[in-house]
This record gives sequence, structure tokens and C-alpha cells, in this order.
Amino acid sequence: MEATGLSVGKSVLNGALGYAKSAITQEVALQLGVHRDQAFIRDELEMMLAFLMAAHEERDEHKVVKTWVKQVRDVAYDVEDCLQDFAVRLERPSRWCFLRTLLDRSRVATRMKELRAKVEDVSQSPKPAIGAGPSIIYGATKFGIDEARRQKDKAKVDLSQLIDEGNTDLRVIAVWGANDSLGQTVIIKGEYDNLKRSKKFKLYAWIRILHPFNPLDFLQCIMRQFYQTCFEEPVKTQEQTNIGAQILKKMGAMKQEELVDAFIRHVNENRYLIVLNDVSTIEDWDAIKEYFPNNNKGSRIIVSTQHGEVASLCAGSESVVSEIWTMMEPESTSSETILGTKNYMMVTDENQSAGSNENMVRKGLTRIGTIGGALEESQLVGREKEKNDLMNLILKQDNQQSIVVTLWGMGGLGKTTLIKDVYQSQELSGLFEKRSCVTIVRPFVLEDVLKSLAMQLDTNSKKVEELGKILERKRCLIVLDDLSSVTEWDMIIQSLPKMESASRIVITTREENIAKHCSSEKGSIYKLEVLANRDALDLFTKKVFKEAINLDEQPAMMEEAQRILKKCNGLPLAIVTIGGFLAKQPKTPMEWKKLNDHISAEFEMNPELGIIRTILMKSYDGLPYHLKSCFLYMSIFPEDYSISRTRIVHRWNAEGYSSEVRGKSTMEVADSYYIELLDRSMILPFHYLFGSRKGFSSCKLHDLMREISISKAMEENLVFRMEEGGSMNTQGTIRHLAISSNWKGDQSEFESTVDLSRIRSLTVFGKWKSFYISDKMTLLRVLDLGSTSGLVDHHLEPIGKLVHLKYLSLRGCEDIFHLPDSFGNLKQLQTLDIVRTKIAKMPQTIINLTKLQYIQTDNDINRRDVWTSFCCVVLPFMARLVYPGSVVFPRGLSKLKALHTLECVDITRGEAILQDIKRLTRLHKLAVAGVHKKNCQEFCSTLSHLTCLKSLFVGSQGEAGLHGCLDGLSSPPKTLRSLKLWGALDKLPEWIAGLHNLVKMGLWYTELTEVEGTIQVLGKLPNLSVLHLWNKTFKTAEPCCFATRREALFPSLTLLVLEYEPGIGSVEFEEGTAPKLELLFFRHSTSFSGLSSLPSLKEVRVHEALHNDDMKDTRAQLAMNPNKPVLKFIA
Repeated sequence: MEATGLSVGKSVLNGALGYAKSAITQEVALQLGVHRDQAFIRDELEMMLAFLMAAHEERDEHKVVKTWVKQVRDVAYDVEDCLQDFAVRLERPSRWCFLRTLLDRSRVATRMKELRAKVEDVSQSPKPAIGAGPSIIYGATKFGIDEARRQKDKAKVDLSQLIDEGNTDLRVIAVWGANDSLGQTVIIKGEYDNLKRSKKFKLYAWIRILHPFNPLDFLQCIMRQFYQTCFEEPVKTQEQTNIGAQILKKMGAMKQEELVDAFIRHVNENRYLIVLNDVSTIEDWDAIKEYFPNNNKGSRIIVSTQHGEVASLCAGSESVVSEIWTMMEPESTSSETILGTKNYMMVTDENQSAGSNENMVRKGLTRIGTIGGALEESQLVGREKEKNDLMNLILKQDNQQSIVVTLWGMGGLGKTTLIKDVYQSQELSGLFEKRSCVTIVRPFVLEDVLKSLAMQLDTNSKKVEELGKILERKRCLIVLDDLSSVTEWDMIIQSLPKMESASRIVITTREENIAKHCSSEKGSIYKLEVLANRDALDLFTKKVFKEAINLDEQPAMMEEAQRILKKCNGLPLAIVTIGGFLAKQPKTPMEWKKLNDHISAEFEMNPELGIIRTILMKSYDGLPYHLKSCFLYMSIFPEDYSISRTRIVHRWNAEGYSSEVRGKSTMEVADSYYIELLDRSMILPFHYLFGSRKGFSSCKLHDLMREISISKAMEENLVFRMEEGGSMNTQGTIRHLAISSNWKGDQSEFESTVDLSRIRSLTVFGKWKSFYISDKMTLLRVLDLGSTSGLVDHHLEPIGKLVHLKYLSLRGCEDIFHLPDSFGNLKQLQTLDIVRTKIAKMPQTIINLTKLQYIQTDNDINRRDVWTSFCCVVLPFMARLVYPGSVVFPRGLSKLKALHTLECVDITRGEAILQDIKRLTRLHKLAVAGVHKKNCQEFCSTLSHLTCLKSLFVGSQGEAGLHGCLDGLSSPPKTLRSLKLWGALDKLPEWIAGLHNLVKMGLWYTELTEVEGTIQVLGKLPNLSVLHLWNKTFKTAEPCCFATRREALFPSLTLLVLEYEPGIGSVEFEEGTAPKLELLFFRHSTSFSGLSSLPSLKEVRVHEALHNDDMKDTRAQLAMNPNKPVLKFIA
């Protein structure tokens, strides 16, 4: 089944289960007398989730099953909405009094009964057996969920029957259950003990397979248990005898040869029962099975494993008869089956499996051929630099070991074409004695890969055994194309011997984490980017016209070509495919316009263009279910939209897409999802945040990946986008609504298109309309009005009715001055983003929001907007009360115990706010403004209590600035990783020298006079990676020299930023200083020395205003640097 529905279904079920299992839900259910219904619903959802997990692995395109999955998804949505609503209303005291009334109890009970009935209907609905022959059979889809629930008990009986049934042949029974999900060990152990007591077998042994497998330890363990069985009978008459001592004495006197002989004698002459627990690889079984020939005495071997393929192969041994219980129709007569405690099994009919695998391999080869054909004509247009770079990496000298080079990037970039051209190049042909290029096909079979390598490296040999000899003796070039998992690499590399040091392995993959796993050296990892605009146009014209022509002379054609190339966004696969299609059409602007106007439909319906979607879908299909939901969610955003990392991560968290895992918070897990989507090339990095250890602060969706996201999200009724010219027909209940900037509909159309009572998120782009917030939106979790124009204070009045709201963003809404008092009703709110609004004071009711974790405001205290100017000119007394760029918070802020991020707080007035902050011991990030002589002592005391603090911004304006305000901090937070100071200091506080965990430092208007002392303090911080020096960092009579002389300073510095006028005239790097500096950025005229001695320098960025300055000396120093750093001019 195409996995989108399954993935969305599993995400929703996980959310519903989270609420069903929560303590608050159980409390509501107990108090309202519906706890039995709640428990039933919870158990049913748990069972549904188990079957969806199984179905995700199958991906069978059965329409009836797809319908069932959608039913499961919809009922899970209803359950989650209902349970969450009960929980929210229990937390509202004003409502709780009413809930206690008999009438309301009756309503809740009725709703729970309805939910229970709906869940029961879906659970018991008939579902077909999926797949035939060599395919996965789902117990749930054959017998229904009720039958599946009884399988655990039935498995015990079945296992006993399998052991008893049959003739005297040796029989292998493979028991398969992922993560021991239904207690397979307990089932096996119970039957093992029963048989041991009944003495149905002569010998018994229970062995846990350890890694690496040691044959001698294995035999000793078996013989110890065999001897124990033999000694147990005599011991009844000799109670004082110690069995263990007897066995130890007997085995200690035996030589290794005697032990082996004794084992052979025992397994040949006796009927035995052996349990092999935790067999994890087929290699384990291959090593073990040779010890147990068929002795025709009715012996049994039980193999317990968590891997279905291992179970299948264990049962497929030619030396045994394998009859293992399966969940098939009674009339089925399969001779080889597997007991599946995960409620599904794999039929292992050997002939059928072989044919199926062969077909799958052929399909894989066909796909590769199609991709290769589509890209073959790209002729490496615009890839000359990339080819040279790869050649240099391959030819890099390393006398110690062979080098692994990895080439990674999103699907369709032409990785295969590029590496094929490198592989066949004349420059490499004479440097390697043997060469081999293998494309990894699915399903992955290690033996096939090794055989292919052996055949290509030695045409006279097809034996894998010969491969080792070749690799040890010859200088080889091996290309492994399209690696899709680290497991595949581990299996391949572990099967290869130590290669000749001059040999090279080149790998292509779509995922960065695989590239990093395969190549231990960072310098051997190469990311392939999209084509530059000019190269993309050249490739397009060559494909359409069979030669490069100048379209600038045909403006109408050029306009349409640019529209096509914008959609392709530099992706060679798309350019070549569309170009090939247009080469057979009339070459007119009208024909190209016709394609542009319907290009989305063409990608789905036109067979010639379908290859683009097919190849890109491979990346989507490979996503785990939780990432699929996150990816589809991003279809909310418009084309070419820069999606903030913070914004999308906070939204995923509010939607319940992440949950706590092994000590990681839900936000940390959501952020790891973002990183993983980047690593998998599903989203494109867009804006690199200077000084951020997290890397890219925003991303974009490639236009073609966005088409897939939109298509799949609509298919699952996940996201609906209201836009002019788009379809306004919805099929089913929509959960996420996005209103495009060009939509011109009215209230009637708005309310009739979507069931507003069921939507969970509303995102508005463009101009605000008063009806966008509706009383019907009772389940809304996310309200994102970032940069919405025309939004004013009174439009927010209804917001207090959105009691489920978890995320509220008003970022960039510059006409918002106040939050309504009803804001205090949002008891579920976790994130509040009011950056770049005019809000200067929080309502008193904010202290009621005890679940609030993130308050994001401006921390640019230099901001001078209309509101600030108004205060200063018209109401000067208010200007003294409201610190520019910060927000005044009411007393009682200490009630918000869950706060993680608090910025930017005006602490000018009194000590009460500092007393409140002091009690927020979970704070990780704090920004304050208004530190002065009167409150600085209390502020320092507050900081000493915030033991979890990782990021701190402190600001103060005016001549006094921060003079002496921070000296009283005796014990700064040891966890501090980021420190930003704004305001006059003269010199750095002494405690900064002790911040050994500090990674990032920023200084604004600090007017430091001790230049050398500052350099010494900062330079000795062992982990300082990022240093920002902004306006007036230093105050000296003449622009100072930032010199890193005398000793090795800045050992961990990777980024140095000199913004505007920091008071620095020159920078000197002495050899040995800043050994890890990779990026240098400056905006003002500065002279440098020592750039040639920076061993890690990769790039120097200069503001474009300095483009005409004399940069000859800087260029000369960079030219002398062995790394050949790049000089870039940026806006």
C-alpha cells in the first residue's frame, strides 16, 4: 500500500493514544463515570496502531485496506479531539462546576458511548487478506481485531502442537516477533519447561546467541545443559551431590576434541529440544545449522528472532522439515510457515519466493535503466567543477588506508550520471588495476552485491571468496551507487577485507547521515547542488533544440522557458525530461505556455513526465511515518516561501507530531525531525544563521517536492489551501487550513468550504479578514498570523474562545499594540511569538497560562519604531516606563513554571519582576533589557539561581550602560553556552573568563577600552566557537588592532564576524591561533594579516559595499593558504 495514508494514520493514532493514556484523561473518565469506555477505546486504538505498523511495512495497494486505514485515521482524530476537549474543560474551574451537573454528565457519557461504538465498528469491519503467495498476510485483516487479540493465547497452543506433530524428521520452528511484542520469550519458555517436566525429549538446551558467534562457547553451553539433564535422574537418590560441580569436573577433564566427539554422539543418538534465542542474522543460523544433522529421532529446534527474513530463511533449510503455524485459511497446505507473534507471517514457499525476488531485482534494474536514460543526455552541462572536485578527492594521496568518497544530494541531481562520467574518465583509467561499479537494487541482497563486485573485478571468477584476494593485492576503484541505509554499508564493508591503501570506494546516496557514516573524513564528503541558472538554461536548450541557442533573442520563448526552469529549480532530471518532451512538440511560446499553465497536472498524468515524480517519490516513500506527516504539513506554506526553522518546529510540537524520547524533550525531538528532513534532502537549506551551531535557520521546499507534498496532503485531507483559481471542493474533513494571499472569497464561501469545527490549524498569508477567526473553531491548536497585513487589536478579541490553542504567532503584525484580557483563557498555550509587533506590555491574565513554555519578543533594544517615537515625543513619562524593544510583564510571572524561553523582559521598574524570574528555574533562554545600577545586584542574584540557563542576552542603553552592573555575579550559570551583551562596559566582567562551556559570544556598543585584555579573556575560552563583534565593541582613540599574538588563542573558533564599526582597524592572526576558523565575515574596511596561516579557513565574506576597496592584499593571502579559501561579496 502506498504509505502516505498509513503514515498519517499512525501519526494520528499516536496522538490519540497519548491522550487516551494520559493521567488527565483517566481522571476525567473516572470522575464522569466513563472510565470503562475510555479504557476500551484506549485498548482498541492500541491494537489498531499495531496493525498499521505492520501494514506500513507491506505497502500493498489494496483499495479496501486503504479505505479501512482512512476509517482508522478518522476515528482516531475524533477520539483525540473528544478526549482532549474533556481534559481541557476539566481544567477550567468555571466549567467544572457545570460538568458536575447530572445533565452534563449525561452528555459526556453519551458522547463517550458514541465514540466507543464508532471505534468498535471500525475494529470489527471486514478487511481482506492482503497479498497472496510470497507476501505478508495480516491476521487482523483476515479475522478482525477481536481474533487478533486472541492470538497470544492461541500461539501457546499452536507452538505445542507444532512440537508434537509430524514424523521423526528434525524440525525447525521459527518464532518471529518484533521487540518481543507479544511475549514470545514467555510463550517459548513456558512450553520448554512443560516439555522438560514431561520428559518428552532426552536432552534439553536453551541457548542465547551472543555476538560475535563463538563455536567453542556454543558447544560448551549446549553440553553443559545436556550433562545437566543426564545427571538430574541419579541426583534424586543422592541428594548431597552437587550437579554443577559434577558437570564442571567432567567438562574440565575433557579435551576440545573429546568435547566435540561427545556433542556429535549426543545429537546423533538422542531426541533433543534446543531453543536458540535472539538469532539476529542469517549468518548466525548458517554457522549453527551445520551442527545439527537430521538424526531421524523427532528432534526439535526452536529459533526465536525479531527479524522476519531470518525466520523465513531458518525455516527454509534443506536439511529439515519446517512446519510452522500461520494465520491462513484452514484449507491452506503450505509446508513451510512461520509462527508470527506479531500477528502476521511470511509464506516461505521456496519456488515462489525465488521468482518474486527475481522479479523485484528485474524491476529494480529496469528502474535504474530508465533513470540512467533520462539523465544520460545531460552531458554534464555545468558540472565541470564538480567533476574536477571528485577527481581530486579520488586521487588524494593517503599511504595509510584506502579512502571512501561519498557523493550525496537529493534525487534527480544527476549523481549517477556524474559518477559514471568520473568512473569512465581517461584520467582514472590507468591509475587503477581493477574497477567495479555496482548499483544497489532493492531488496538489498548482500551476496548479489559481492558477486557483482567479484565478476567485474575478475571476469574469470564469480566466487565471492575470490573477491578478498583481489582487493588485498590490486589497486581497485569501487563505485557503489544509490546506497539507501547505513545498514547496507555496514554489511558490505564488513564483508570486504582490508583493501590495498591506494584503492578507493566511491558511494552515492541521497542522505547526508549515510554519507557521514561511510566517510570518516569530513573532507571526503561531497554535496551535489542544483545547477546554476545559466547552466540550467544551457541544458534545457540543448535538450529541446539539440544545440545551445540564445533564447535572449526570443523574449516570449525566454519568458516561458524561465517559468519552466523555475519549476525545475536546477534539477537536471526535471530539465532533461521536460526538455525531451518539448523537443517533440511545436517550438512556440503558446505551446510552452500551455505546459506551464497545467504543469502540476502534467507531472501526474503525462507518462513522459511521470519519471520525475517517480524518482522523487522514492525519497518520500523512504521516509519513516513520523517524517511523512511533518513533510506533508509543510505544504501549508506558499511556493518559494522561506520557512523558519523555529516556526515549523514549534508548530510540529503543538500539533503533537513529536513526543519525549529517552530524556529528549518534545521540542528537541521535533528539531531532530527538521535536521533529518534536511539530511534526506526532502527540504532545502535556505538561510544560514551566522553564529548558530544549529546551522540553517530556514528552509524551502523544492517546487517539485512541494508538488508531491501538496498532492499527498490533499489526498489524505490533511491540508487545504484556499487560493484564487484553486478547487474549492473538499473530499472529507480537513484538519489544516491555509489561506493564500491571493484568495478573494467572502465569509459565506469561507464557512461553506471547510468544516471549521474540525480544523486544528489556521495559517493566514496576506491581508486579514474579520471572519477568519470563528466561534466554530473549537479545536484549533495552531493560529499562525505571521506577517498578516491589516490585523489590528480588536480583531483579536475572539481569541479567548480558542481554548485548545497551543501555538499563537503574531510575528510581523506591526499594527498590534495590545493582547486582549481574554488571552488569559488560552490555558493550553505553549508558544507565543510577538516578534516585530508593537506590544510593549503583557496583559495581567498571562500569569494564568501555566503551560506556556516559549515567549518570543524582540531583543533589539536599538529598535526605534512609531510606538517608541510616540512615547518619547508625545508621552515622555511613558518612555521612561517602557524600555525600547522590550516588553513589560505583570507580577506573578513566577507562576509560569514551565517557561523555557523568555525574551525580552523589561526589568527597569522595581525588583518584583526579578523575584519572579528567579523562581523560573527551568529557563534555558533569557533576554532582559533595562539593567542599571539600582537593580543590578538583584539581577546578578537572579542569574545565580537559574542553573539551567544556556542563553543570556543583557541590554542597557544610555551613557551609563552596563558599567559595573555585571561585576556582582559571583557564580554565573555553568551551563551557559551563549552570551550577548549590549551596552557600555569599559571592560569585560571577570566571571566571563570562567565560562568554559561558552560557545557563542556577541558584543554590541560595549565600548571596551582594554583591547589586549579582552582578546586574552575571549581567546582562552576553550569552547568559544562563534564571536560577533558589532558596533562600538571597542572604544579607543584610533581603530585598534585585534591581534592574536604570543600564544595559541581561540582554539575552537570557527566563525568570526566583524559588523559595521566595531572599532577595529586591523586583524592579525599569528601562526597557531584560531586553528579551526572556517568563516570570516566583515562589513567595514579592515586590513588583515596571517590569513595564509589559518589551516581550516574555507571562506571570507565581505559586504558588497567594500567591493571597490583595495582587496589585493587579502586576495594574495588567501591565494597562499593551502585550503584556497573563497572570497565572496554579499549583500
